[in-house]
Amino acid sequence: MTHTAHPPRADRPSRIQGGGLAARVSLGRLFVVPSTEYVLIASTAVVLTLFGIVMVLSATSADAAGPFEGAMRQGMFAAIGIPMMLLVSRFPITFLRRIAWPALILATAFQLLVFVPGLGVSSYGNQNWVNIAGFQLQPSEFLKLALAIWIAFVLLRKQARLGIWHHVFIPIVPVAVLAIGTVIAGGDLGTAMVLVLVVLGCLFFSGVKLRLFILPLVGGIAGVLGYALSSENRMRRIVAAFNPDDCDYYRECFQSTHGIWGMANGGIFGVGLGNSQEKYGWLPAAANDYIFAIVGEELGLIGCLLVLVLFGCFAVGAFHIIRKTDDPFVRVATGGITVWIVGQALFNIGVVLRVFPVMGVPLPFMSQGGTALLSVLLGCGVLLAFARTLPAPQPRAVTAQGRVTG
Repeated sequence: MTHTAHPPRADRPSRIQGGGLAARVSLGRLFVVPSTEYVLIASTAVVLTLFGIVMVLSATSADAAGPFEGAMRQGMFAAIGIPMMLLVSRFPITFLRRIAWPALILATAFQLLVFVPGLGVSSYGNQNWVNIAGFQLQPSEFLKLALAIWIAFVLLRKQARLGIWHHVFIPIVPVAVLAIGTVIAGGDLGTAMVLVLVVLGCLFFSGVKLRLFILPLVGGIAGVLGYALSSENRMRRIVAAFNPDDCDYYRECFQSTHGIWGMANGGIFGVGLGNSQEKYGWLPAAANDYIFAIVGEELGLIGCLLVLVLFGCFAVGAFHIIRKTDDPFVRVATGGITVWIVGQALFNIGVVLRVFPVMGVPLPFMSQGGTALLSVLLGCGVLLAFARTLPAPQPRAVTAQGRVTG
């Protein structure tokens, strides 16, 4: 009878110890100290979101529907969005590349739902919302993130041919024009301008030659101006921004005038949290597009500077990813997402300060709106996933002569 030789018993503890060591190493990777960029982006995103919930509660406290309904809804979306941000931060880069085309197709199809009778909702002349199961959503917000990831994926495939114009423009420009056209068809010029910024930001950080970058820049500006000139209402808002003394106070200048009055009333330290006067029927969209005016009135210049510093910290963390990464996909997608979030914040603040005409662009993280908050937090999750791939800093050694090397 044949006998099977068993391994010595002395080997078994070593195997158990080796398996335990491997388990400890794998578990240790989950609790590795994140990079500075990861901490900076995640912390500013969470702080701005919580700050926004407080300001939405204050801005909606004068609503007849109840002081807590708007803040509770915003808090619900934040409770969904922050865990989703952390979940997306665990996605590998290969997975984000793989979903570039499906994400753009699904986001565009979702945007087309605004034209479906019974689902599409029109507000202030814009057909850019859908009503699903009692929730009013804005599909174009997800289009911003999908477009940035898709452009980064396409440019990654064409990395060696970015000096040839037709490899840069095709298929990026035709597909981007179709995607942005679905938003323009709904009459939302502000969101269309942000999408144009995303395209230009991705092209800029891809390293495209300047002469090739100028052509889409001029084309985007010409398209926005042409669309703005085609509407008398938009022209009145543009003229009102640059000539506020001659505009109609009760029409195109009503909102912008009360936004400036709220900021002026706040002074340096503000009138106190919850003590705004403009939110009592004087300032339309106080919790949405003009939430920064409420911040300025209630918290004064100090509160406004705090918001600007937080967005500045967010931008610093994102630009450090662009500077440190060796992956072209990460660099281009990070550039597009950063230009989207920071550029939209500058647009919103500029509108409140009457630097830009009223465009209906929300302040990221802070304005009331669940779809806008979810999309921005998902974008932050992608940035956090990129931050996890950054190379670890090399240790520096000090020589005998006191010089630092490494």
